[in-house]
Amino acid sequence: MRFAQGFEEIEPTPSVVTVGAFDGVHLGHQALIGQVVAMARAHGWRSIVVTFFPHPAVVLRGEIPFYLTSPEEKRAHIARLGVDVLVQIPFTLETARIRAAHFVERLVGIGMRALWAGPDFALGYRREGTLPVLEELGRRYGYTLHIATEFHLGGRPVRSSRIREALQRGDVRAAAECLGRPFSVSGEVVAGAGRGQRLGFPTANLSIWPEHALPANGVYACWAELPEGIHHMAVVNIGVRPTFDQSSERVVEAHLLDWTGDLYGRTLTLHFMERLREERKFPSVPELAAQIHRDIARAREILGAAPLPAYSD
Repeated sequence: MRFAQGFEEIEPTPSVVTVGAFDGVHLGHQALIGQVVAMARAHGWRSIVVTFFPHPAVVLRGEIPFYLTSPEEKRAHIARLGVDVLVQIPFTLETARIRAAHFVERLVGIGMRALWAGPDFALGYRREGTLPVLEELGRRYGYTLHIATEFHLGGRPVRSSRIREALQRGDVRAAAECLGRPFSVSGEVVAGAGRGQRLGFPTANLSIWPEHALPANGVYACWAELPEGIHHMAVVNIGVRPTFDQSSERVVEAHLLDWTGDLYGRTLTLHFMERLREERKFPSVPELAAQIHRDIARAREILGAAPLPAYSD
């Protein structure tokens, strides 16, 4: 897949295009992009996904961003869908002021012959490019508009907001159902306080991109993936370590089962499979250690019956 950061980098070639934030690249996004790829291949054209960073809501409404995927993760997930070109447009206030017709002209300029969109899609300044407007522009500029059916799971539409709500509850299973894969985060292993080592459960402390969404505080059974693609069972704690020195700063600590070696400076990806329990304060360190033993036993049971992630980055 080719990656571009502006339309000026793309030569005009007949193309099928879709436009959106695509945060999470969930099952709904996958279904839409799959139709783009299928049409492009059927016609011998090129498939193009146009996305934005930062998310428009961050720029337009000042929302605190909690992305389901980093730009790099999103790029990797979209590449796996067979897309030919991913264009990532920097979203600024100037971008927000682009009129719908002007944006369409840019898409036609790179060869758009067909535009795919979801049923609630709108494009351009103040969302003036509604589906009827885009259909009319298609007659003017010579492209066809195709509306994808909204993807439902369990009687409800699959949306990024639904996945964030599941993560806020710590329901990583529900998040995985909507994503079509386990929810994952990656980070560099950095030095911690060393308490896990002294307890007999050494942990890898991850430095996570601050804008990345995380599940609710608690203890999770995860598959930990090393850069070379090796997976280890892991018990992961997200929270403020209340038994020791509770603070407002959340930490992500992973205890890799059956692992010996130095992880400092390496990137670790955590694939969340199931929540084991909430984070809580224990009356004593020995009681905490006893609970960790129980967590490890439960994690082995869960992960032993759970397949490895379908794919890794």
